[in-house]
Amino acid sequence: MGRDNQAKDRQLRRKASKDAQRASYARILVVTEGSKTEPLYLEEIRAAHHLHSANVEVQPGQLGTAPIQVVRYAQELFEKGDLRKGIRAKSFDQVYAVFDRDDHDSYFNALDVAKALDGKLRNDERQPVGFKAVASIPCFELWLSLHYEDVQAPMHRTAVMDRLKQHIPGYGKGTGGAFATTRKQLDVATQRAQALAAKFSAYSDPEPFTALHELVALLTTLRA
Repeated sequence: MGRDNQAKDRQLRRKASKDAQRASYARILVVTEGSKTEPLYLEEIRAAHHLHSANVEVQPGQLGTAPIQVVRYAQELFEKGDLRKGIRAKSFDQVYAVFDRDDHDSYFNALDVAKALDGKLRNDERQPVGFKAVASIPCFELWLSLHYEDVQAPMHRTAVMDRLKQHIPGYGKGTGGAFATTRKQLDVATQRAQALAAKFSAYSDPEPFTALHELVALLTTLRA
């Protein structure tokens, strides 16, 4: 029991220290479907823009990779926190669930649940919390592909990966350095994603779509 109490004390001290270091900008929780590719990319952005980990928390989903599981884990992590990860309950202003269309049966349900949660949760300051689905059709790699070419027609995820590897030789799931490799083309990728969003939505499957430009824009301007 003594050891358990000591471990809990260390966790609480670590969290208290993290809270004390928190910067004045918004507190963001991002939960991703992927366990490597998306977290690595988003952590790269956090590091490149010197965003404090107390303000921007990126976590892979722990309930499974189905979109609805990503959304539910994001909700659970927000509401309950996780002392092992140094995350206190309800300590965020905005929550983002990042997932792909792929062939997931729960995709549209996940979109609906995220929309229903938006503004309904309250944080530790009793303020309403934004809850957003950050979906990509067909997959995350569409966002990276938009840095190099304009995609206007439906594509299977395999084709997206093959095309991306022509621009980034050696790219694969879990490959690091994607943000550093693509950041010079970020503005054009954002313009292309915005153009797609003007025509399509996360519900427009199989038409190409990604909301990643919105999350990336938030993170890259959070300290501005």
